[in-house]
Amino acid sequence: DYYRRYYSDARTRVTSSAEMGRRAALVGAVLKHFEVPIRSIVEFGCGVGLLRRPLLAEFPRARYTGVELSEYLCARHGWTRGSVIDFDAASPFDLTICYDVAQYLDARCAARALESLARATRMVLYFCALTTEDWRDNCDRSRTDHNVYLRDADWYRRRLARRFAPLGLGLWLKRGY
Repeated sequence: DYYRRYYSDARTRVTSSAEMGRRAALVGAVLKHFEVPIRSIVEFGCGVGLLRRPLLAEFPRARYTGVELSEYLCARHGWTRGSVIDFDAASPFDLTICYDVAQYLDARCAARALESLARATRMVLYFCALTTEDWRDNCDRSRTDHNVYLRDADWYRRRLARRFAPLGLGLWLKRGY
């Protein structure tokens, strides 16, 4: 029901394939501008996989790994079953995606997830989470899941800045890269 409501039903979905295609094009344009070579991509909470195809179109030589907690989606789409909280990659990925996942985690688990993202990322993190400010000023509440943990954007920025430098637009460059 969740995936039908937020991804399949055009009347209630929170995003579309076209929007996610534009998002991948934006990420691709920025990373190509800075000449960041992307050969491996991991997406945490990849859901139904709306970013997979457009990301691979942007980075055709890259290998994509989708990580998802839902057994149903892993079986249906072939994703790796796992959690952003404690995922242990054999080696870090050039590009790590964590789009609209962290708001489903309480503060303790979200902090652990940010540390896990740092370990999983070799070069660039694309991170987006629903914040208190988004809820108040930006989102369509009729299409946005309200069963989340809202935090100020600064809560995420402070923690991400320990391991990453902000590039803007949700992109973070791994410190030391």
